[in-house]
Parts: sequence; structure tokens; C-alpha cells
Amino acid sequence: MTNKITEFLKKGLKEKVYPGAVLLVARGEDTVFFHNVGNRALTPKPLPMEKETIFDLASLTKPLGTTLAIMKLVDEDLLGFDIPISSIIKPFPWKDKADLTPRLLLNHSAGLTDWKPFYLEIIKYPIEKRKSALRRLIMEEPLSGEPKKISCYSDLGFMLLEWMIEIITSQDLSSFLNSTFYHPFGLKNLYLDNITVDAVHEKNLFAATEYCQWRREIIQGQVHDENAYALGGYSGHAGLFGTALDIFTLTNKLNKIYHGYSSGPLKTKTVRTFFSRQGIPQGSTWALGWDTPSEKNSSSGNYFNSNSIGHTGFTGTSIWIDLKKDITVIFLTNRIHPSRSNEKIKDFRPKLHNLIMRELGP
Repeated sequence: MTNKITEFLKKGLKEKVYPGAVLLVARGEDTVFFHNVGNRALTPKPLPMEKETIFDLASLTKPLGTTLAIMKLVDEDLLGFDIPISSIIKPFPWKDKADLTPRLLLNHSAGLTDWKPFYLEIIKYPIEKRKSALRRLIMEEPLSGEPKKISCYSDLGFMLLEWMIEIITSQDLSSFLNSTFYHPFGLKNLYLDNITVDAVHEKNLFAATEYCQWRREIIQGQVHDENAYALGGYSGHAGLFGTALDIFTLTNKLNKIYHGYSSGPLKTKTVRTFFSRQGIPQGSTWALGWDTPSEKNSSSGNYFNSNSIGHTGFTGTSIWIDLKKDITVIFLTNRIHPSRSNEKIKDFRPKLHNLIMRELGP
């Protein structure tokens, strides 16, 4: 297995799918492949990729951050899947969104727009007022479709979920995740970005992302997503940083709880519910905060069981877990360094997953 996968990763380098990558493959608790190739940065000087490189995980923030927090609130009966968000966020003058629920937000069927450049407006405010300004803008944004009738992947829904977490826990999302999951699990390099405090890690330890036209620099060690940056480093949709090993430590614990092998901060029933496809609307592949394989053109390739969960991140990151075969694939790249125009990973990633699954066998 090792040689074929290594050569394929090198092929990705040669074809400029990415400047560098880290791949971790596990069966159960056992890591069967863990390899790094290429560079974590190309400019201003080349820096080699390492297994311990810290990545901007982009939208992996959704399942590994915001969804995780929501799981805990549901687990402790502090939040219901189907209660209207207007019963949590008060006052609530936005009638068109009054009946939206956490379930609809988690599985991208709330009818919200996918993305908006809110940062261009909220950057005008003092940083402590930006989240409230953002939330007002989201609520004033017209729905893009009828809830439950449309499946539209949306950053906005996870920004609203973060708002609810803050209200229920009386903590910011970062503090809640750190105290409930990340610190108890010993995850030293999995954290939400905070541009208002001194950096914990040296800039050179991070995988670089693109040259940002707005900030006029290569982004390395700070969140790439412009909306998250304007909000102080993170929101419910983006801002999580981490290493491949810390991601595996976290998902392995969730996987063990799912299979009933381990007690932990969540009940098995809760984890299984979140990992289950919702079918809202009919034909949607979304579970709760996680995706599942589609019949065609899935980023997971062709061999992951239908009972699998996964997610991708814009910066070039992904995780897929086959819950039946107990196989985890964590693939982290800096494919947008130095430009987001490089989309070769869309073709490369499923081929890599196919090769891995063929090598591992039934």
C-alpha cells in the first residue's frame, strides 16, 4: 500500500494539484499510512511539508467545531432539533426565518444563501460589534428558496448556529469547544483562530494559503476566509486550525462512541443521529453537519459505503470516514497556495480515495 499511495501523492505534486499534502489513513484505531509530501509554503521562501504542519481547515470547522458543540447541547437536552430558532434568539423580528430549525441549518435545507461578502460591510465596525452586525445582515438577507424544499450548502446557517450556541452556553464557541472537547481530549493543535491575541504558534509552522487581494499578503497562520477574518478569526463556518493527528484523535473518539466502544462526552444515540442522512429534501446527501457519499461524483470516490460521513474544506482539506469498514482518510493540502484558482483537487481527491480503498481491500 505504502508505495502506490506515496507515488500517487507525488503525482499530485508533479501535476501541481497542490504544493504539499499530508495524508493519514487509519483502520479502526490503527494508523496504516501517514505521509507528507511537498511544501507547506512556496513564498516568500520554500518550507517543507511536515506531518505536524498546522492547516487552516476551512469548512471542516462545520463538522469538527460548530456541529460538535451542537451535538453536546442536544445530548444534554439543552437544544432540540426541531424547535424554531425564534424561540432561542430574542427578540426575533425576521418573520421569514422564524420557523427555521437547527435541523434545517445543520443539513443545509433552511433556504439560506450560500455565501455573501459580508466582510466588506462589517469591517467598518469596531471588532466587538461585528458579529452583531453580521447577524443582522444575515437575517435581512432574503431566503434563496423555500425551507425543506431546497438543498443549498450555506455558510450562513452555521453562522446562526454559532449564535445559538453562544446564547445557550453563555460562552463563545471557542471557549465552549476548548473546555468540552479539545482540551479534555488533549488536542493541543486543534483550535479556533483569534486574530486579536498574540499567536500561539510561529507563522512558519502553518500551511500557507493564497495571496489575498484584500489583505495584500500571503496568508499563513491566520484564517483564509475573509468573513471569518473580519469577525476576529472564526465564525460557525470557518476558522478552525489543526493537524492531521489531532483531527484523527477527535474523529476516532467520535467513531468509537458511534460503535458503542467508548463512553465519553456524548451518548452513542446522539452521535448516530448526527451521522445519519436526513433526506431533507428528498435526495439530499446531508446528515447533520456532515455529508454522506452521493451516488455520482462524490469527493469520497466510488468505494466508501453509503454508511459513511465526510466533509471538505475550501483550502484543500477533507475527511471521510467509512463507518461500516471502519476506515478513516484525512487528506490535508494547501491547494489554494498561492491562488484559489487551482481546482485540480476536485478530480484528484476521489481518485486518491479509490486507490486507498482498493489497496485496503474489503
